[in-house]
Amino acid sequence: MRKVDLCLSSEGAEVILATSSDEKHPPENMIDGNPETFWTTTGMFPQEFIICFHKQVRIERLVIQSYFVRTLRIEKSTSKEPVDFEQWIERDLVHTEGQLQNEEIMGRDGHATYLRFIIVSAFDHFASVHSISAEGIALSNLS
Repeated sequence: MRKVDLCLSSEGAEVILATSSDEKHPPENMIDGNPETFWTTTGMFPQEFIICFHKQVRIERLVIQSYFVRTLRIEKSTSKEPVDFEQWIERDLVHTEGQLQNEEIMGRDGHATYLRFIIVSAFDHFASVHSISAEGIALSNLS
């Protein structure tokens, strides 16, 4: 089995929920593999989005590129539907003036079919997520 970026839309990942959407910066931009595109929140916090893998995966490393995110919580589910999430990771990110936050997280017990990302708070009224990368292995298809 080869390691791939499980969060790319080209690998079958899909953003199935986002609490805000701007037509110029839709949630799909986070997983399109294009460094020039991003998703932006539209105000109040918390904001969240859910990525569906459409298969069982094991995530070994996550990399989140964002701007103005202060506290990020990541929950995972191994269910066939986006339910029964359990908290997996919570991080306070460092504000990096004029450049993207580049948060790398090594995944322990990273088995999932869905990931829910919750931007609990931000350094400004808006935040953006430029890319979500999840290095890992697809284990099995959902049946």
